[in-house]
Amino acid sequence: MELAEPVRTPLPSSRETARTEEDGMLREDGVREVLARLQRGERIKAIARDLGVARNTVKRWQRLGGWRPRPSGPRPSQIDPYRPFVERRGPEVNWNGRVLHRELQTVGFAGTYQQVQRAIQPLRVDRAWATVATVRFETTPGQQAQVDFGQTRLWIGDRLEVIHIFVFTLGYSRRLWASAYPHERLSALLDGHERAFQHFGGVPLECLYDNPRTLVLGRREGRVLWHPVWEDFARRYGFTPRACQPYRAQTKGKVESGVKYVKRNALAGRRFASWDALNAWLQEWTVTVADQRVHGTTHERPIERFARETLTPLGSRSPYHYERVRLRRVPADALVAIAAARYSVPVEYVGTTVHVQESSRHYEIFHGGVCIARHAKSPRHAVVVDRAHYRGLLRAGGPAPTPRPPQWDPGYGDLGEVMVRDLALYAAVAEPGGAS
Repeated sequence: MELAEPVRTPLPSSRETARTEEDGMLREDGVREVLARLQRGERIKAIARDLGVARNTVKRWQRLGGWRPRPSGPRPSQIDPYRPFVERRGPEVNWNGRVLHRELQTVGFAGTYQQVQRAIQPLRVDRAWATVATVRFETTPGQQAQVDFGQTRLWIGDRLEVIHIFVFTLGYSRRLWASAYPHERLSALLDGHERAFQHFGGVPLECLYDNPRTLVLGRREGRVLWHPVWEDFARRYGFTPRACQPYRAQTKGKVESGVKYVKRNALAGRRFASWDALNAWLQEWTVTVADQRVHGTTHERPIERFARETLTPLGSRSPYHYERVRLRRVPADALVAIAAARYSVPVEYVGTTVHVQESSRHYEIFHGGVCIARHAKSPRHAVVVDRAHYRGLLRAGGPAPTPRPPQWDPGYGDLGEVMVRDLALYAAVAEPGGAS
């Protein structure tokens, strides 16, 4: 029986031992080995190569004459006298290193930008909570609603469409209204608000928004510059629009949660025959599902809590009249281009200029003050045709009709009787003297 040869494990070299030991032992053993080899007269270059360190490191250990632990704690820095200034000024400039470096130079700091960055890095981390922490803000009945759009993709018929979901959430009761649109333009916002007001039977004192570009034109001296049509709409319904602070969208968390709830509960895995069917389902869902659930924060059903809302009644207000008028020239195919889609008008208006009036859900096309066509809004690149507009040009299936023959050809017999003569008469006329 043969015995297996014992496996010989090679002893680790000094370099491998140094790399597998703790950091303190590594430095101490390394220094001892360096000093021992230097005493034997070995060259610095050979020692550095064998140990995998720089020659300057070997020279430093030779100069120190023995291992010394690195002193603990931060090392002195040029920025130390200016740390109080950095701690006070940093939050005011959002811990911008370039700004702090420039301002420190004006008060005598001669260090580099990198020193400033190293000084503010731990301060940034320590104060990171300030950018995410919020205080839950509960509103009194009838005080506030939060409004936002969400976006998802759904099958409408045989097309996969991008759906923009308008969600209007009452802050106190958490009762919500949702409707779907093909875009987030001003007309959709106006229509969504009016439908929400009608659904709830009243208007809150204020509505909160996340600075949508459709409504917020900018800011000046701390004031929000609202779209003039939107300001007029808010005055008509008697509510105050408010915008979140920039980059603080979490302050309208009620509607953010509402948008996710609609997408995950009402629309997950659904398909609809048309936009009207989609909005009909959303209206049914808000009443039968969203209003009846027990809310996770209030622990009440929104419909029950809604009884304590104190909204301003709508009264006898008529719907807000918003129209966007455009001029279009009717091309040869009688299809007028509007918002990247095409809509038909009667063919007799080819070559004329028409006025297009846009409402929240329709386009109305006028010529000479008369409405010649009205179409529901369709997605981009759609072609919407009313066959009645092409009466006389379009025909039903089947063979083409026989064209009508010319009726007024002067050479055709029906215009007069054609005389029939004997050819001998023409021969007699052709002979000399025959003309007489």
